[in-house]
Amino acid sequence: MSTVGQYNESTIRKTNPIFSQLRTTIESTFYGNNITAINDVATAYHLAHDAPETIITDLPIKYADELGLPADAVMLVDNNGQIVGRTAAARRILGHSGVDTAVMAKIAREAIYQGSKQTFYKTSVVVGLDEDFMLKAHLAIPKGFENNLLSYLLNFQAINQHYAKHYQASTAYNEGDIFIYANPDFQHPDFPNGLALFDPQHNVAIILGLRYFGELKKATLTLAWATAHRNGYVACHGGEKAFHFTDRPDQVYAMFGLSGSGKSTLTHAKHGGRFKTTVLHDDAFVISRKNGSSVALEPAYFDKTNDYPSGTAETEYFMTLMNVGVTLNTAGQKTLVTEDLRNGNGRTVKSRYASTNRVDKESAPINAIFWIMKDDSLPPVIKVSDPILAATLGVTLATKRSSAENLVGKIDRKALVIEPFADPFRAYPLKEDYSDFKSLFEEQKVACYILALYFFLLIVYKW
Repeated sequence: MSTVGQYNESTIRKTNPIFSQLRTTIESTFYGNNITAINDVATAYHLAHDAPETIITDLPIKYADELGLPADAVMLVDNNGQIVGRTAAARRILGHSGVDTAVMAKIAREAIYQGSKQTFYKTSVVVGLDEDFMLKAHLAIPKGFENNLLSYLLNFQAINQHYAKHYQASTAYNEGDIFIYANPDFQHPDFPNGLALFDPQHNVAIILGLRYFGELKKATLTLAWATAHRNGYVACHGGEKAFHFTDRPDQVYAMFGLSGSGKSTLTHAKHGGRFKTTVLHDDAFVISRKNGSSVALEPAYFDKTNDYPSGTAETEYFMTLMNVGVTLNTAGQKTLVTEDLRNGNGRTVKSRYASTNRVDKESAPINAIFWIMKDDSLPPVIKVSDPILAATLGVTLATKRSSAENLVGKIDRKALVIEPFADPFRAYPLKEDYSDFKSLFEEQKVACYILALYFFLLIVYKW
């Protein structure tokens, strides 16, 4: 198996590097009497379908059988209140300056104790879709958040018979399974904007006072990327696609940018049908430092809905939705109101079938990395030849915040900011990411380009 979920009695010691105070606190709650295991997608769908906050549309989910859903499954909508994005200000990482492990452990214990009076669900998924890199992740979440439970099982890979077999055959890592405990109902006076606490060295997190599904997705990826980094991979918050030719080797390109930067549009662009392409993923993957191959971490896409009006082709692949509107069409059927009319950052978990050319592993080594910059002072395309400069420009990637983020305080969303490697989810020192990317440019001779967003549409449609 990839990660460790069971132990010989003789190894259950405080000296075992897999264990920690926070990990033990969080994992223990998964075995409580108040926890019900929900490990199949169909059961999770029925729970979400019947939840009082759910809006049941009349839009069928395409390929429902293949996705493990009931054959008659329809798209479900779950709308939050004031907060409709990820709250970066809530993140705390053990080991970082100002984060007191003893204080955080007390908060975690109290949250879990209070949560023991509630009914919880737990589920397990696979993160990483090839036997080269597969981790197991477990989520606990209270009753009342069935839509987040379903979205989690659909966004990551539910452990069905097929994936259980591949997981058993996958590369073993001396790392513990990922455990994430979430309770959106728990509030702490010291953290009025919520708390997302991580112990990345021990693969655990606790998410408190935060309803937005993206918190669960990015928490899982934060720990998976950190695990990948420790085990010979470059962690990538970006999109990757390959161009396939008959007269020369494949070309594999990765695009890095924050949500709303255009990385998904570039990844899925068809280029007028002039090229044969395959898509690895548009948000989360890892690159082997050994051979340059890449593995996708998720089967689905957590996509913004603002570019997909009701009835357009892309909406056929939606499964769950959050923070979008619903209205009636002329047939009296409940359908979607998207384009961020209700609020910014309407979202959907979109199935893998949205990409007809989808792959889960790209065996060919990566050829080029593109830093997507939102700095209008730059020319449309810059090629960077020096490996040190290429990695340094990744460290100083210039971008802007989008509606995907819940910004706390007086922050100008239009201001240019630096987000190294477009990855606000890093749980290890930045210098290590710099070394990882520099090794790709220097040792594997990966090319580097900067794309300026001002000319973004020109690049997509004229390239």
